[in-house]
Amino acid sequence: MSLISKMFGDEILYDPFLSMVKKCPVLNTPTDWKETPEAHLFTADLPGLRKEDVKVEVVEEAGSRLLQISGDRNNNMEKEDGDQNHEKWHRVERCHGKFLRRFRLPENANTDQVKASMENGVLVVTIPKQQVKKPEKKVIEIEQVKA
Repeated sequence: MSLISKMFGDEILYDPFLSMVKKCPVLNTPTDWKETPEAHLFTADLPGLRKEDVKVEVVEEAGSRLLQISGDRNNNMEKEDGDQNHEKWHRVERCHGKFLRRFRLPENANTDQVKASMENGVLVVTIPKQQVKKPEKKVIEIEQVKA
């Protein structure tokens, strides 16, 4: 127990919203980025979501290319039209709502061949690498000026 907890108690320092953001996969969307010799691999945990709930895009913004992963987990608490079964919720702990993650792509990312797949709530985005053309050295001959 920390000194602050002893002085003020855990109740005062505990913020339920911040705790939920840290624990909620939809709000936090934990994503790994691994680089291999052939590609950049992004793996995002999105439990309970289907591929129809997720959108993967490459966008250009301010001269940069960004991988953008977004989506929405619907609020299943809302009654659909004509639903008259008078359901009563006692507790709601699973997160819902929209999420958005953006990653600045390196120069060697080949954004023309991006592939994405999703299985069991895990999204994998593969961006192959391309050879980045390095500037060539060009030797300029210095001419003799005649006086």
